[in-house]
This record gives sequence, C-alpha cells and structure tokens, in this order.
Amino acid sequence: MDDEDRRFLAVYGDWDPLTPTEIAPLMDGFEPPWWIVGGHALEAFTGVRRDHEDLDLVIFWSDLDALRAQLGGRYHLWSNHGGTFRVIDDAQPEPLDPLCQVWLREDARSPWRVDCILNPSRDGRWVSRQDDTFEADLEDVTWIADDGVRYLTPEVALLFKARQHRPKDDADLTHAWPLLDERQRGFLRDGVRRRYGVEHPWWERLTRDG
Repeated sequence: MDDEDRRFLAVYGDWDPLTPTEIAPLMDGFEPPWWIVGGHALEAFTGVRRDHEDLDLVIFWSDLDALRAQLGGRYHLWSNHGGTFRVIDDAQPEPLDPLCQVWLREDARSPWRVDCILNPSRDGRWVSRQDDTFEADLEDVTWIADDGVRYLTPEVALLFKARQHRPKDDADLTHAWPLLDERQRGFLRDGVRRRYGVEHPWWERLTRDG
C-alpha cells in the first residue's frame, strides 16, 4: 500500500471485497444479467493469482432498482460519482449520474464489499463506457468460467486497462497476452491504436509479439 492508497482509505474507509464466488450466491435469483470485470476477469482467464483492491460487479444501468431489491436488505448502496457520495434509498433512489459507481457495505462501521459499475445499454445491447460507438451483444464481450460466473472477455478488459496502464495492468497484459488468440490480439491491438495511438506504452509489445 502506497501513500495514495493510505490517503484514499483515510477518507473513504476500508475495503474488504467479496470474491466472485462469494457474490454469486448473493446474486442468485437476480434476473437481469450481471458480470465481473477488472482484475478478477483477467485472473479468471489467466489462472494467475493477483491482489484485488475491490470487486467490480457490473449491471446495466436500467437494472439498479432490481439490484436494490436483491441486495438492499443486506447492504447499504451508495452512489459514487467522482468521489461524491450519496446513499441510494427510498428517499433518493436515483444515482448521482447514470454512469456512476455504486459502492456496497453493510453499514457505516463496515468495510466496502462491492463496487458495482452501471453499464450503458442500447436496445438491450452492451455499450462501452469508454466509447459509446462500441456496442455488442453481451454474449460477445463476456464469457462464463468454470466457476459459473460471467466475466468480461480478456481482450475487452485489457482495452479498458490500457487507459491507465498501471503496473498491475502491465502485469495483467504480460500474463494474458500469450493466451490470447489472433482475433483477440487483433482486437486489442486495433483498439489501442485507435484510442491511444502508437505512442502508447503497450504498443511495442502488442506488435512485437503478434
């Protein structure tokens, strides 16, 4: 944990994230689709264990009321929009922003357990939060692992991670790249080139090995 992490926790409180296999039974009976992104999605694909600061659960933004009905009896839901928080309850059921995050914890004395990301949709299809011109059927950008949990596909997860390319993201690329097929590599290479250009720190790796 670095100084930035310590300052963050001092302001917003501790995290003790659930794992994908722990959230799965809590979501049992939840009819809308849900899936896991971020580091857990890459770990599920590569099989390489890594540390996780949180659990990134994703639902479509139109399904927030259903999530409240599913988990609201167990957790308080807080809308987090750029570090501004507001509880989501009967008096204030709407999030601060349609694309905000929703953090879950049992009460004010408890650590945060889940970071729920609200994902846009268009005519029932998945739409990228980073590029609203990129839409697809959910089945084409997610997959179901042996643990029964649906995860974002590795090439899409890595394209999201390319935006910050932190050390942990670089490590995820190192572990996932050899396992990607040519279609997945081409998707990631093209996405990085279009969004960030050939000056991106990953570009040499993406072209040298493929």
